[in-house]
Amino acid sequence: MNTRVAALPASTRTDARGLTAAASAFFIWGVLPIYLKWLQAVPVLQVTAHRLTWGCVFAMAWLALRGELGNIRAALANPKVRLRLFISAGLISANWITYVWGVANNRVVETSLGYFINPLFNVLLGVVLLSERLNRAQWSAVAIAAGGVAWLTWSAGHPPWISLVLAFTFGMYGFVRKVVQVDALAGFGAETLLLLPFGVGYLVWCEMHGSGVMAHAGAGTNLLLLLGGPVTAIPLVLFAYGARRIPYSTVGLLQYIGPTLQLLLGVFAFHEPFGGPRVIGFSLIWTALAIYAIDGLWRSRKSIPA
Repeated sequence: MNTRVAALPASTRTDARGLTAAASAFFIWGVLPIYLKWLQAVPVLQVTAHRLTWGCVFAMAWLALRGELGNIRAALANPKVRLRLFISAGLISANWITYVWGVANNRVVETSLGYFINPLFNVLLGVVLLSERLNRAQWSAVAIAAGGVAWLTWSAGHPPWISLVLAFTFGMYGFVRKVVQVDALAGFGAETLLLLPFGVGYLVWCEMHGSGVMAHAGAGTNLLLLLGGPVTAIPLVLFAYGARRIPYSTVGLLQYIGPTLQLLLGVFAFHEPFGGPRVIGFSLIWTALAIYAIDGLWRSRKSIPA
């Protein structure tokens, strides 16, 4: 096995550092509901604004220590790169708000569904945006997953909008960040810097109107809000680093780590309901993911020279 890997061209080898970075990012996101539950009493928009603000501070400090602040200036000086980073910043902010709201309202199981759907959403992105063609197995996976979402919609009486918004925003974010030629940390720093006026402005407005949390909360809550910087920055940087160094299909496979951990936390730690129609809907989506994963592994093995 090792001999076969050594014989592969550089373009087909697995980048070990990229693989580790992406897997670590999804693990951190998988256990993120624990951190957010500790901040459940803080309004959702304030949690998001603090994550944005302290994430920017953390990124700037990190870049300053590495002597790489110039990378942000270089990225933002390019109009096309600046526009793409502004779009990715908006997408990830919408993702944060939706996710924090879901956790705060005891919908962790539903948030996990969004990230189970996301790999198949990435497949559709390839078809729509990159004119990629799907084989029968991939179309079958997409159709079965769509059936699972339709079943959950019918049984609940409404679409699983939290799941769909999370899948869309994170899928589009990953796509945009993959095509932006900016270092992972500098890209995150630029994204948060572009939105920093909105985040700081909102927090100042909250403090002026007496609804701000940081000035009135205890030291424990303040510390948790400050920790939002590294908690937000580190997995995003790891994800962006990994996504640029491994195939996007591999990113989709690794992404199962996050929603699996979230689902386990939602059911066993937070005691959210998971039975009946939900089991059927999730089972259809898991079946679709299994078909997609098996097909991907089979095709990748076929491409490896003997």
